[in-house]
Amino acid sequence: MRVRKAVLGRILVALLLLHAGFVGVIWWAMHQPPEAFARVMARMAAPVVFFLAPFETLWTHARAGTLHPGDPAPDFALMKLDKSERIQLSSLTARQSVVLVFGSYT
Repeated sequence: MRVRKAVLGRILVALLLLHAGFVGVIWWAMHQPPEAFARVMARMAAPVVFFLAPFETLWTHARAGTLHPGDPAPDFALMKLDKSERIQLSSLTARQSVVLVFGSYT
């Protein structure tokens, strides 16, 4: 009986460590650029991720950011639509309009 409890205890600890590692990988992936996050998530079965990890809570915290209204925009670079060059936000002057579209029209 003692041996059975010891074995069950070790199995439980191993499962908890595996779960913590799994959630840790998800958390790490959520803090990566979108391309890296997509590569990680493409290798996982969606139901497993959503049932075994607090996905929405992790995602909310990972993508919360630290900007507040009135803060300056962080500097970043994006490829032009025709892919001819990269444009850095800080290189634009105050007289140039900047329009960022998040989403899709398709």
